[in-house]
Amino acid sequence: CVVSPDVGRAKAAKKFSTLLDCDIAIMHKDRPKHNQAEITALIGDVKDKICILNDDMIDTAGSLAAAATTLKAKGAKKIYACATHGLFSGPAYERLENSCIEEVVVTDAVPVPLERQTGKIKVVTLAPLFAQTIKNVYNNGSVASLFE
Repeated sequence: CVVSPDVGRAKAAKKFSTLLDCDIAIMHKDRPKHNQAEITALIGDVKDKICILNDDMIDTAGSLAAAATTLKAKGAKKIYACATHGLFSGPAYERLENSCIEEVVVTDAVPVPLERQTGKIKVVTLAPLFAQTIKNVYNNGSVASLFE
């Protein structure tokens, strides 16, 4: 089940769930204070499912940790997370390490120190995609074809 950690990512989660041919769930998040997240609702069934939290950015990992806790409480079997940008500021590494998330996959759009690329954090490089994009543009080829 692909899970959107907030309403703003629902459209991206729907596309991802269609690619994976799986269910979708959407969370509603409130922020009672700065850098504090609270999950107030979950739409969708996650009981006994492997869940993938799909976000655009992980900053302090507060939202991600709160979302994972909620999913576990609702009966999720395993929880994974992915994001385009892994900023990992402040207590992010500790929150992720102490969370019930099995693995976090991010791109190297924002560099992650090598010593942090162990345990739960896996970094996927964008270099081949950027190289092919530049090549296609230079040769008047299609960039859209890289994302089909």
